[in-house]
Amino acid sequence: MSSDDPRASYHALGPDAVLGAVEALGWRPDGRLLALSSYENRVYQIGVEDAAPVVAKFYRPARWSDEAILEEHAYTLALAALEVPVVAPLAEADGRTLHRRGVYRFAVYPRQGGRPPELDDLDQLEQLGRFLGRIHALGEVRAFSHRPTLDVEQFGVQSYRYLLEHGWLPVELELSYRTLAEDLLLRIEACYARAGPVRYIRLHGDCHPGNVLWTDAGPHIVDFDDARMGPAIQDLWMLLSGDRRQMTVGLDAVLEGYTQFRGFDARELNLVEALRTLRMMHYAAWLARRWSDPAFPRAFPWFNERRYWDEHILSLREQAALMEEPPLQWS
Repeated sequence: MSSDDPRASYHALGPDAVLGAVEALGWRPDGRLLALSSYENRVYQIGVEDAAPVVAKFYRPARWSDEAILEEHAYTLALAALEVPVVAPLAEADGRTLHRRGVYRFAVYPRQGGRPPELDDLDQLEQLGRFLGRIHALGEVRAFSHRPTLDVEQFGVQSYRYLLEHGWLPVELELSYRTLAEDLLLRIEACYARAGPVRYIRLHGDCHPGNVLWTDAGPHIVDFDDARMGPAIQDLWMLLSGDRRQMTVGLDAVLEGYTQFRGFDARELNLVEALRTLRMMHYAAWLARRWSDPAFPRAFPWFNERRYWDEHILSLREQAALMEEPPLQWS
C-alpha cells in the first residue's frame, strides 16, 4: 500500500467526514470540532446538541486488525465494569463498539478531561499503583489472542535495522550507531537473563503520564491502543522519574498500592532500563516509519536533524551504562 493510498493515510478524513461518521451513529453534532493531541490515530472532540461532547478515535488504517481492536475494547469494557477508572468505548444498543465510515474504522468515547499526574506526589503514585494492580489482576486472567507481545525483536532489532536499512542516520554515524545498537541488544538480553522467566500478562502497554488524566475525583487511565502482552513492570516504570533515589521512593509508593491487589515479582526490576532502552529505540524508528504522514513533520520538526541523532546516540550510550548498574531495590 503506498503512503498516498486512502486506505493507508488520513488525507480523506476531513471535518465533514468526521462529523458525518458520528452523526450516522445517531449523535447530533453541533459543529464544534477539536483535534486532540494524537499522532498514531486521529482523535477529535465533537460537540453534541443537548449532550456532553464525545471523542471519536479514527484508527490508523492497516495498523490493527478488527480482532485486535475489539480485544482492546473488550479489555477496557471489562475493566470499566469492575469500576476501574479507564475510559472505555461507548457501545451501541447491539453492543457494537467498532464502526466504519468509508475506508476508516473508528470508535466513540465519552469525553474525560483532566491534568497529568504529579509524579513527585507519593499519594498519587500509590493511588495509581492500586489501579494498575487492579488492571493487571484482570490482565493475568487470560492472554490476548490478536495483539502482539512486547519483545526485543520488534522493539529493538527491527527498530535499529529499519533506521539503517532506510538511510535515516547520517552516513558518518551509521557505523557507530550499528555497533552501539548491537551492544545494547546484548546488554538487554543480559537484563532479561538476570530477571529469569517472568510472567507475561495483558498490559496497558504505554502507561506514560500523558495517558493518565487526573481530576479532583482521582485518575482516569486512557488510550489502550498499545495494549499488548508483556511483563507487569512495563506499566509501572514510566511512572518513575528523577535520579535513582527518587525513583526508588516512587517505586515504593507505586508498589504500596499495587500489591494491595496483585503480587509483584521483584525480579522484573532487572528489566526497567532494558525496557526503557527498547522504548527509545522503537520511538526513533516509529518517527521514521510515520514520516510520510504530514502530521509528523509538523509535530516533530527536530527529528532527523544531525543534532537529533547525536543526542539519540548519546542517550543510548547512557542507557548502556545504566543497564550495568544494579536494579532498583524494593523495600
